Amino acid sequence: MRARVALALATAALMLTSVITASAGTMLDPASGSSGAVVYLDKDASVQDRVSDLMARMTLADKLGQMVQTERKAVQPADLTTHRIGSLLSGGGSAPTPNTAASWADMYDTFQRAALATPLWIPMIYGVDAVHGHNNVHGATIFPHNIGLGAARDPELVQRIGRATAEEVSGTGIDWNFAPCLCVARNDRWGRTYESFGEEAELATAMTTLVTGLQGGALNAPGSVLATAKHWVGDGGTTGGKDQGDTEVSEAELRSRHITPFREAIRRGVGSVMISYSSWNGVKLHAHRYLVTDVLKSELGFSGIVISDWDAIDKIDGQPGFTPEEVRASVNAGIDMIMVSAEWRRFLDLLRAEVESGRVPMSRVDDANRRILTKKVELGLFEKPFTDRSYTSTVGSPAHRALAREAVRKSQVLLKNRNGVLPLPKTADKLFVAGKSASDIGNQSGGWTIEWQGKSGPITPGTTILQGIQQAVRGTTVTYNRNGDGIDDTYKAAVAVVGETPYAEYNGDRPDGLGLDAEDLATLTKLKASGVPVVVVLVSGRPMDIAAQLPDWDALVAAWLPGTEGAGVADVLFGDHQVSGKLPVSWMRSVSQQPINNGDGKPALFGYGHGESFPASQDAYQVIGAAYYDEQRGTGVQRCSDGGCGQNVGWIANGDYLGFADVDFGATSAARVTTRFASGAAAGGSLEFRLDSPTGPVVATQAITPTGGWQTWASATTAVTGAAGKHRLYVVARGGAGDFTNLNWFQFSR
Repeated sequence: MRARVALALATAALMLTSVITASAGTMLDPASGSSGAVVYLDKDASVQDRVSDLMARMTLADKLGQMVQTERKAVQPADLTTHRIGSLLSGGGSAPTPNTAASWADMYDTFQRAALATPLWIPMIYGVDAVHGHNNVHGATIFPHNIGLGAARDPELVQRIGRATAEEVSGTGIDWNFAPCLCVARNDRWGRTYESFGEEAELATAMTTLVTGLQGGALNAPGSVLATAKHWVGDGGTTGGKDQGDTEVSEAELRSRHITPFREAIRRGVGSVMISYSSWNGVKLHAHRYLVTDVLKSELGFSGIVISDWDAIDKIDGQPGFTPEEVRASVNAGIDMIMVSAEWRRFLDLLRAEVESGRVPMSRVDDANRRILTKKVELGLFEKPFTDRSYTSTVGSPAHRALAREAVRKSQVLLKNRNGVLPLPKTADKLFVAGKSASDIGNQSGGWTIEWQGKSGPITPGTTILQGIQQAVRGTTVTYNRNGDGIDDTYKAAVAVVGETPYAEYNGDRPDGLGLDAEDLATLTKLKASGVPVVVVLVSGRPMDIAAQLPDWDALVAAWLPGTEGAGVADVLFGDHQVSGKLPVSWMRSVSQQPINNGDGKPALFGYGHGESFPASQDAYQVIGAAYYDEQRGTGVQRCSDGGCGQNVGWIANGDYLGFADVDFGATSAARVTTRFASGAAAGGSLEFRLDSPTGPVVATQAITPTGGWQTWASATTAVTGAAGKHRLYVVARGGAGDFTNLNWFQFSR
């Protein structure tokens, strides 16, 4: 991970064996019976012995300096030497000039040389938020944000992404990554929803393979970096989806939903945990001794570094400026390293005063130092403190971009595909592309890309979605107009790439609407008026409120925030790869439903786990789940209450329908169809099975009678006539006023 510096090591060792170290007067004295060996510099000694030896030599100033992490723009290299600062970071958008991998490596090595100029030669550790690739660095590979990786549902892929990210981070000198985010997002209004893998704990838990990818087989192995599980704990469950808000849930729910992914990350050996800005039932996590020390450290056995978030201890009392009480509360709660953006001198003064007064016990300082120094030893920083430049060439490498493209195509979720418009034919004469995000690397990458908030435009090298489309169909005329101007009915189809523009954290909170903006709506109106099929590619960090517009669209693909490799979207649009993503969140029918989550009884437009495939013959004689339609009107999806039932389509009323592509009945007609339904209505109705359109030939009619409840299930069988060959199948509801049935599945038989 670091280039060897044998000469520096030898020099440091000679210095240490000939002078009094700056601890409590400890001298390396051969007359004392010691051989004079410096244990903490002995790579063959145990980690525990090395750390103990080093701590015995450290002054209070040394130890307090290890507990500080500050923004690199707030210091000069000499400050690390003078004040014993143990860690630096680059916040979002904080980069050297020019912003190149080589400049990052040079910057890192400059700061590290200053750290090594301290009497005990303790190296610094440097952190970044490389949350979807090394996203601060111009030219780095930008992977899909976590919400897209949750849709891909591929833990092995996520581990490979972790490894690639670690290599690019290592190539710039950095040794600590503030990822992965293991928050379980329960309200799409939250501005950090895209940093979450999804709304269920088991999904976030499965994706802790990122930890393994980042840290590798050993922390001191080449290309390994320290991972961070964040944010402890419950930040995805705040009331109203408010960033840095209050998670008002029981301890049982906090444990089962929000702590569960951290438990697995700890099992995988994650080296650090970052505390959340948020509160739990009114108490700030940064001052929560029970959750930080008693639960995280003692109960779960976490032995790594607990670090604060950016200036987060300053938010404990809600007033600007660090106070002695905030410093005392956070450190005594169990936080080992405090991230201080600029006022690090004041923090050090306050911390020293708290320690010297006894209000922060020395045992707490020693515990923090042991954790921090243990990771520095495990990372091999004492042996290899400088950038391993053999990895610098991996930044934005073709291999990593190919991996990102694979991740993009696996993250695409097909939500609607009327009449099998997708995949688009590569033989079409003309295709039209529109939308503000079709030709915009910044929009498709989202927040935390080059800048903290991200930014629209060509902010870093990559392939836009438009370029991916053009590359996929070189023999087709592809016309692009951002606003949809110039389209007519001579085009085979129109692809509209619309959605959100970049944001991060609280700037992305949406307490009001989650709909498309006026520009997107105007563009879509023009495309619809042309009469050609409209394929919508939605670039967003969360579900959007699009139910009102959905009937106008022939196909809908949730692309999330795919990053720099937009060709992965085209891979799916043209069928070079099967679409395979599944929703990691429930998709609202209306923003008024927020929060909406799997199992809460609210009728989703598309349920958690939903995701269609391209048209392929469905065997009519296998069970066809009602929730796996590719077209619908008026219905919603919900989880069934009985075990094994899966999902059902509900809120079915007169005139509503479901459409299913390419149902294959074979050469001879089916004879019967069995339907599983539930009805809590006073009066029933019927379900008509029609071919080719909602008004097509009726091949069967199933009477629906009340079953005594909306989750009280019954099965009934009725005769079928004239259902042979391959057809688009519609299930059309006929009844009186109001909802009259829920539908679980149906199956034809001969």
